[in-house]
Amino acid sequence: MKINASKMATPIEEKVDQNLKTRTGMVMISDGKSKPELARLHLSMEMITIQKQDTTTPAPTPTNATHPPIESKERMVQITRQKVGGLGLSIKGGAEHKLPILISRIYKDQAADATGQLFVGDAIIKVNGEYITACPHDDAVNILRNAGDIVVLTVKHYRAATPFLQKQLSRETPESDNDATCAELKADENWKSVNSSRPVSICSEPENRWIDLVSVPLMMAYVTRYIYGTDKLRPNAFEVRGLNGTTTGIIHCDDLAILSQWLKYITDNVVGLTSLQMKLFNRNFPVGERIEYMGWVNEGVINNHISWQSYKPRFLVLKGTEVMLFDSPPLNVTGLTKANVAYKVYQTMFRVVKESETVDSRQHCFLLQSSGHEPRYLSVETRQELLRIENSWNAAIVTSVIKLGRKTFAVSHHGKTGGLTLDWQAGFSLTEGAEAAVIWQYKFSQLRGSSDDGKSKLKLHFQDHETRTIETKELECHVLQSLLFCMHAFLTAKVASVDPTFLSSIQQA
Repeated sequence: MKINASKMATPIEEKVDQNLKTRTGMVMISDGKSKPELARLHLSMEMITIQKQDTTTPAPTPTNATHPPIESKERMVQITRQKVGGLGLSIKGGAEHKLPILISRIYKDQAADATGQLFVGDAIIKVNGEYITACPHDDAVNILRNAGDIVVLTVKHYRAATPFLQKQLSRETPESDNDATCAELKADENWKSVNSSRPVSICSEPENRWIDLVSVPLMMAYVTRYIYGTDKLRPNAFEVRGLNGTTTGIIHCDDLAILSQWLKYITDNVVGLTSLQMKLFNRNFPVGERIEYMGWVNEGVINNHISWQSYKPRFLVLKGTEVMLFDSPPLNVTGLTKANVAYKVYQTMFRVVKESETVDSRQHCFLLQSSGHEPRYLSVETRQELLRIENSWNAAIVTSVIKLGRKTFAVSHHGKTGGLTLDWQAGFSLTEGAEAAVIWQYKFSQLRGSSDDGKSKLKLHFQDHETRTIETKELECHVLQSLLFCMHAFLTAKVASVDPTFLSSIQQA
């Protein structure tokens, strides 16, 4: 029988206590190599915790009903269905008899018996996280038959039913005679003495206790669906790594809808906490030096010794006039001065890589290229994160250009040495001689195009306001790339600064 993979994760439950929201749900956890095991995910605003159930279930024994649980607390038991014998158990009861679904027989050396954790008299409350307490007997049988190859049962032991069901086994009651068995059970003195004062109910709030295995702080945490250091996307799984070096391990969630929910909730909390930290940092800086963006990216690293490109997590910060990359997030204001890589925003090109241009299976990629340096190939986890970086980059461009004000490059014009100045207010101007006499001047809005030879020669095409003719100015510059990147920054900032939508977004931020 095919595994019903979508049942391995349970729906996410939300609780609000004193205005603090927490979310929980069952998932599978592994170290990326061994077989995943069942665990509970607990998410608060500041922490994600992997938990296991604290049970009083006795150690496995060779026989299936010698040592049933003394306390009637809920337990979770995982069974691997066998090709012969299935789950290896039989059930009695059902909603039509106002009885729980009770395990009436466990077959020796078959699947249920092999767990050592299921007993005659156990009531089945959930199958793969779904309640069956309101199911008639036949519906419960069908649910168990179609639950997949790996089945997680939530059970609760009923001591009052055990003696009666054991007696039924010794009498060899036909398995199909559910009605007769239920009628006899309800008439049994032990069952009546336990249930006469209250109705049969196993739908009460679970009494489970949970043990924390590992907790990962979400402040500036790293969330990824990729196998670490590669472009390989994990199928239906992700990992969360904290600043303190802790990791959740690989969280498996075969239900794609639930997987997407967990990723969204966790990422939203990470972004919220990181934004809060960014605001705390910004209290120490004047307007032109504040942080526009902080977050994790992955940098592609070319390695000549292997045939594939590996990736390294980097923490990207856009602050004032600089774009910085860190190996680990800065924890304080001093840490912001210790970047592994720092470029001036106004001398750096940012370009989103089209899907048709990506070098491997990584999606949501972009390039950062600063003049005089090799381009850096970076990627993020989602399209939304890429848009956040792009919007933050445009804001950083405006901030850096306004703070810079003007920038002059040494050029030659018709064989004469001069200076080409980019001025935020005045536009382009060419000066020559010791007295820096202005030879020509144009506003940014007058530029109609440009061309270059990729080495040192540049042509700028301006439109005269009065004659409407195009005037071409030929220049030569030994730092051509730096000049072109700076021109691009000034022009981008000028366009963005007169865009009402962009200005509104900057003011809101």
